[in-house]
Amino acid sequence: MYVLASKSRCTSTTVDRRLTDAGPGPFAVPGLYAHCTAPPRSPQQINTIVVQLAVPRPRVTTTEPWSRTEFEHRLRAKEHYYHIHHPFHVAMNGVGVSREAVRGWVANRFYYQQAIPLKDAAVLANCRDRDARRLWIQRILDHDGTDGDEGGIEAWLQLADAVGLSREEVESEQHVLPGVRFAVDAYINFARAASFEEAACSSLTELFAPTIHQKRLDNWPEIYPWIEIQGYRYFRKRLSEARRDVEHGVQVTLDHFRSRADQEYALNILQFKLNILWTMLDAMWMAYIEKKPPFYSCNTPHE
Repeated sequence: MYVLASKSRCTSTTVDRRLTDAGPGPFAVPGLYAHCTAPPRSPQQINTIVVQLAVPRPRVTTTEPWSRTEFEHRLRAKEHYYHIHHPFHVAMNGVGVSREAVRGWVANRFYYQQAIPLKDAAVLANCRDRDARRLWIQRILDHDGTDGDEGGIEAWLQLADAVGLSREEVESEQHVLPGVRFAVDAYINFARAASFEEAACSSLTELFAPTIHQKRLDNWPEIYPWIEIQGYRYFRKRLSEARRDVEHGVQVTLDHFRSRADQEYALNILQFKLNILWTMLDAMWMAYIEKKPPFYSCNTPHE
């Protein structure tokens, strides 16, 4: 990602040097930076820029840190912004939505589900603590599966089958909305660029996940009697896994973010992940509830 600017305007005062100074890399353009005065950025500097653009550090007016109890309370209070409160989820878990909407949600969420082990692999790559890696790697196994457990991705494909979608059409990603794709890819890119502790903090939306899984198990059989019962295995599976995972993530966050500035930064990181999940549902609401999918208002191009 970079900005093309004329030589007359390539100065530190008129061009965002964080972007123009990206320097050598797989997407470098020969000669692009020849007339710029700033030196190229290192890969680590670029990662720092990616994280800063995604999650700006807040301006803190006090230096007094919160206690661990207060800090954890504030992290958990972010549940107010969890996507369980999005109108799409409220309708899906309440009065019910159309079969098209349920299938659209399942197909789009699969793009997120298959991205989770990619995210966790990136988190592991940035973790230098062997004990932490031993714990975190279980998340990849939970989703990709092992010889004795098919894993969460396979369980989600069973949900897809239960709602009437074929494995082939879900894995092809043909139903994935652009807004969902952008949001999920942004999350993966953040995990690749962030420190282990920052990425671990972003995963704390798991604090709120058991509630949403339980609601689906409680409500869906009555709301959607047409969904085959074997499709609910993923939700049952994640009830215990999410609770286990979140204990580790909370401890990493409480141990690492100690100053008031870092604690408020951690809240912003968690909010970034909440924004990702909410934005995904915004795209699905437009497509399946408002019946306004991408490009719905565009004229059909002439063949």
